[in-house]
Order: sequence, then structure tokens, then C-alpha cells
Amino acid sequence: MRVAMIGTGYVGLVSGACFADFGHVVTCVDKDEGKIERLRQNVIPIFEPGLDDLVASNVRDGRLKFAVDGAEAIRQADAVFIAVGTPSRRGDGHADLSYVYAAAEEIAGLIEGFTVIVTKSTVPVGTGDEIERIIKARRPDADFAVVSNPEFLREGAAIDDFKRPDRVVVGTDSERARLVMAELYRPLNLNDTPILFTGRRTSELIKYAANAFLAMKITFINEMADLCETLGADVQQVARGIGLDNRIGPKFLHAGPGYGGSCFPKDTLALVRTATDAGSPVRLIETTVQVNDARKRAMASRVADALGGNVAGKTIGVLGLTFKPNTDDMRDAPSLDIVPELQKAGAIVKAFDPEGMDEAAKLLPDIQYCSGPYEAITGADVVLILTEWNQFRALDLDRVKLLMSQPIMVDLRNVYSAPELKVRGFAYHSIGRPTQD
Repeated sequence: MRVAMIGTGYVGLVSGACFADFGHVVTCVDKDEGKIERLRQNVIPIFEPGLDDLVASNVRDGRLKFAVDGAEAIRQADAVFIAVGTPSRRGDGHADLSYVYAAAEEIAGLIEGFTVIVTKSTVPVGTGDEIERIIKARRPDADFAVVSNPEFLREGAAIDDFKRPDRVVVGTDSERARLVMAELYRPLNLNDTPILFTGRRTSELIKYAANAFLAMKITFINEMADLCETLGADVQQVARGIGLDNRIGPKFLHAGPGYGGSCFPKDTLALVRTATDAGSPVRLIETTVQVNDARKRAMASRVADALGGNVAGKTIGVLGLTFKPNTDDMRDAPSLDIVPELQKAGAIVKAFDPEGMDEAAKLLPDIQYCSGPYEAITGADVVLILTEWNQFRALDLDRVKLLMSQPIMVDLRNVYSAPELKVRGFAYHSIGRPTQD
């Protein structure tokens, strides 16, 4: 089948490359001429394991192309995917749909024959209705169907998530559109992947409900971590104890400094705004947003506590800046709250991240970026682990101790064990576990 993918951001590029790898002919379209030219040279704008090889192989085999002008690709397409950004709108937290609606306007003037127009972007309930209205107003004669097909890709594991998903959700009442979508995803039949066909509004809500639930699960275990610290319990054992219950499950029960990234912060906020406007508030999600925001801001105080209550003039060696490992994504990363709080309190911050320092430098320009973890640790009064990259899990702790001004570690990802650090002479502070001095 022929596919036009509007937008070459994280979702559009991964989805386009994977559809091409399924055997479809895909053109990824973006207005950014520089980005398109770099993609043609196989310069990938994001860090995602395996994506560069996937793009290169499908370009080489002629199934994947990149274009600034998408007119030809849209005219020939069986399906046109809208995969543009929907950031939080300044001032009210609603999803900014201006890019989605601009794409709909452009598509309306170009489609020929029956075309399925698919929203891959995360959009509030009712967006598909508005896209349909826009296209009908512009092209009353057009033969098309608007479908919701939300993405469920984890950064760092996106290719595997696309090719071996838990489920595919498709929202449409059109039988012709349903057949097109089934053909697009036909390679997944080999894995017996469930494809859930629903109404369009239901599909749109499934995406928000899924992200909100996972964000709530993270926030729940973070609050349990605080309670564990007060009561002398171990949150990791609590998480294992409840995660073994099949009704709960172990995933997203890792205590830390709070969730961040491109999805959870904006999607929970958008769901809260949508529900409020609909007169059906979602109090649990409202609280989740509030608790998570407060948690990220409060994490700097843990570093101060480890240093006797004052970080002024102290050097903090920060390991990890991105919101999670295996990505260069800095969107709503906890580091963006924690590092400025430390700086405001007078701390000197040195940092290293394996992939995120170029993006971090745009947002945190006033810190010292280092070439590796040991450089960031050298001369530090405390080492602060913010992202659980694998290379931080096996540091030479004897070397770390020698390089530091004093052996203090604040581990906000529970990478290490307290007894191990105590034996090596560290004062060790983690999340939801007894402190080892």
C-alpha cells in the first residue's frame, strides 16, 4: 500500500520506517527542508536504538522516501497519516491542535480517490470530527474516511513496540477504512497481535486513558516510597510484593523523581482540561499532575539534606539528564526542575549524559558538561544519579570514591544497593529505602 506520513518527528519517523519495513511504500513529509535533507543523508534527528539502520535499509530498497512537498505522495496515498506535534497550549494546558488542523487543510486539497486519513498524533476526543468537518468544507466531493490510530511507542524501544505491540487500536465506523487499516497492519497477524476496532472517539480516549493510568501508577509508587522512608520500609520490596499480583503487574512501579517525557506530562494535563470542559472532572488525574509536579521540584532538597542542609558552594556531579535512558529526549525531564533548584541554592553543577547533552545544553546552558561519568564526578561533594543509563549501573565505586571530595551519593533511581555502598564507605541516599550513612 502507499502511505504518506505527515510529520517526521518521533512518531512519524518511527512509524513511517516501520510501515516501510512491513513492505509498504512510504513517503515521510515535513516542512523543515533542513531536516528532510539530513534524513535523505541518513542523519537521524533523534536518538532511537536501531532507527538509523532501519531507515537506511528501507531507503536503499526504495520503500521509504522523504519530501518537503507532499502533494504527489498524498494524491497517490491509500492512507495519509497525521503525525505532527500536539504540545500543551500555553496558558490553559489544552493540546495545541494547530499543526493537526493545518495538515488537514493541506490534505483536503490533494486527496484523489478513496483515502483514509489517520490521526497518529495524540489528540483530544472529538478531534477526528473536526478534521472530517475541515475536509468536507474544503472538498465536499472528496471520498475519504477519518480514522483514529493512536501510537503506544516507548522511547528507547519504539521499533520493537511498533512491530510487536500489545495491541493496535483503530477508531472508525467505515468498513472500507477498516479494510485499509487491516491491510496496513497485516504483517502483525503473524504475531497474533490484537487489533481493537472501536468508534473514533473511543479510540482517541483510549490513548489518553492509557497514559494517564500509567502516570498515576508511577505517582502512586512514588508516594509509597515517601511512606516507606517514614516507616522504615523498602519500596522496591513493596513494589515487587504488589507487582506479583496479576491484577496490578510489575511495570511502572519503579520509584523515582517523578515522570517526564513527551507524553505523560502533556497528555495528563490535556485529559484534565478535556474532562473539566466536559463537566466530568477526573480528580485522580488532577491529583497525579499536582503531586508529580511538586515531587520534581522537591528532589533538590534531598541533595541538600545529604550535604547537611546546604548546597551553596558545593559541587554536584550529575549523572543523566534525559527523562529516561536510551533517548536524547529532554522534554519535561526531572533534571529541568532539579538542576535549576540546585543552582539557585548556590551549587556548582557538572553533568554527563550519554546522548542528551546537546539537547540539555539548550535548556540548561549554565552547567559544566563533561565527556564521561568520571569527569562529572571528579571533585564533586555529591554524585546525583538522575537517569538510569546502563553505564551508570556498573561504575568503579572505588575510583568514584577517590575522585570525589567526599563520598556521598544521592541515587534517585535506586540503581545501587545500600549495603554495597555502605561497605565501600559511602553515605548513600536513595528513594523509598533506609538511608546508609
